[in-house]
Order: sequence, then C-alpha cells, then structure tokens
Amino acid sequence: MSAKAKKVTKDSIITMFMDYVLENEKLPKTVYKFCKVNAIEESDFYLYFGSIEALKKGIWNTFYKNTVNVIEKNKEYQDFTNRDKMLTFFYTFFEVLTLNRSYVLFVMENAPSPLKNMEQLKGLRKNIKEFAKVLIANGNQNKSSKLTKHNPQLFSEGAWLQSMFLLNFWKSDDSAGFEKTDVAIEKSVNTIFDVFDNTPLENILDFGKFLYKETFA
Repeated sequence: MSAKAKKVTKDSIITMFMDYVLENEKLPKTVYKFCKVNAIEESDFYLYFGSIEALKKGIWNTFYKNTVNVIEKNKEYQDFTNRDKMLTFFYTFFEVLTLNRSYVLFVMENAPSPLKNMEQLKGLRKNIKEFAKVLIANGNQNKSSKLTKHNPQLFSEGAWLQSMFLLNFWKSDDSAGFEKTDVAIEKSVNTIFDVFDNTPLENILDFGKFLYKETFA
C-alpha cells in the first residue's frame, strides 16, 4: 500500500507513535523520521499535530477523553454525588492508564527533567481542573449559604495535586491488579471531600504532605 493510499487518522498516529516508542525504546527525533518509518506523509501528521511534543500532549488528552467517554456511558453517573463522580473519574482514568502502562511509564521515566514531564501534562492538567470546577460549580448551585459553598478554583487545584499524587503512586504500585492504587484513590478522594466539608483548605499549607499523611497513616 502506498503512503498516499494509507488511511491516516488522529488515533492511528497515536497508535503508531506509542508502538514506535515501545519498540525502539526511544522517542523519534523528528517528525520526518517517524513518518518515514510508518510510511505516512508528513502532511498527514501535521493535520493533527504540530510537533512530536504536541503529539505527546495529545496522547494524555486522549487518555482523558477516553475516560470521560466511558463515564458518560454510565446512565447512573449523572445522579452520583460529587464525591462518587470524582471516585468514578479516577478509577476509570487509571484503568485507561493501565491499558497503556508501558508507554506511560516510559515517557514519564525518560523525560529529561521534571519540568519536561509537566510540559507533556499541561493539557491533562487543564482538563482535570475544568472537570473539578464543573463538579463544584454544579454542587454550589444547590447551596444557599456562601459559607457552605466550595471554591471551584481551590478545589480544582486540589484535584490536580491529587492526580499527581495518584499518578506517582500508581507508577510504583506493584500489587496485583493495582489494587493498592484503588485503595489510594478511595482514601484520597474521601479525604479531600472531608476536608472541603469541614476545614478551609486555605489553612492547609502543604496539601501534598497532608494528603499523603491522611491516606496512609
């Protein structure tokens, strides 16, 4: 099949890229090299991604979108409490990551610096924060007193810190079926909601240490 005849989609580029990374145990140095190996036109690649770095970010965004798609297929989800919606999100998100664990571990462990790791997660950070903001905004609509309303910006930042905590935990989890990660998700989500219901989060100076202490104490 000629390169021009080969059907290229966003998803097929992502699949080819992840296969390339795992089979070669390195990232392609250029778009040209990646396209030549996979017999596709560079112009087809640029229809969906502007660079290799943009593709890496796009893969994390796809993990997020796949998670949301699975969640939304659950007819009972809209009737869940915010706490259960957040639990469902994290359980599903880490199921998606587990299906792609080899790729995720490789790209995170082989990033040249923590800053580069955060760079590829920028889109994911935006998506998760927005997800959390919507949850809280919807919950606040049912609260008449300002004292009982939650701060969407603060909660969304907490949700992102929790995501990073759980991601690092999951990376090191060697339990069967990653059951320890499931326990960490349940305890950390319950901790966050308990804190929001009972304590002004502004008073917690080091959220990461607090979360770790409360989850595994």
